[in-house]
Amino acid sequence: MIILGIDPGLAIIGYGVVEYKNNRFRTLDYGAITTPAKMDNVDRLELIYKGMDELFKIYDIDEVGIEELFFNKNVKTAITVAQARGVILLSCKHNNKPVFEYTPLQIKQGVCGYGRADKSQVQKMVTSFLGLKSVPKPDDVADALAVGICHAHANRLGKELSKYY
Repeated sequence: MIILGIDPGLAIIGYGVVEYKNNRFRTLDYGAITTPAKMDNVDRLELIYKGMDELFKIYDIDEVGIEELFFNKNVKTAITVAQARGVILLSCKHNNKPVFEYTPLQIKQGVCGYGRADKSQVQKMVTSFLGLKSVPKPDDVADALAVGICHAHANRLGKELSKYY
């Protein structure tokens, strides 16, 4: 299974493409879609859509995992991230890719086995699971890879659990 993990944002959208087969990971690609801060928001959203569309053209992605919107105190930031996330979800829909959403707590649990793990613990586990030489930068990229790992683990556990019901 080829999974696209996404850490949504407006300025930086982290992505990670991983293959999960026979309980093993293989990293196919990772990076970020970036948009300039001085650009009009509508144009930034278009760049995000085009970047996502390009990923779907390059890789034969089976499923998409995306981090749910974590609402903090800054309403303006939450709204712009929600807009970007909406464009990302629309791109997934237009490319007929199933989307699975995970909270930050679920992602940490799926990668570290502990929902309150700190960022450095998650980054170390991502690096270990994927056999990377260093932690991917910026942090949004490591977070996106964590979403992909979380989805692979959730999917595997779901299939194993379904045998018993």
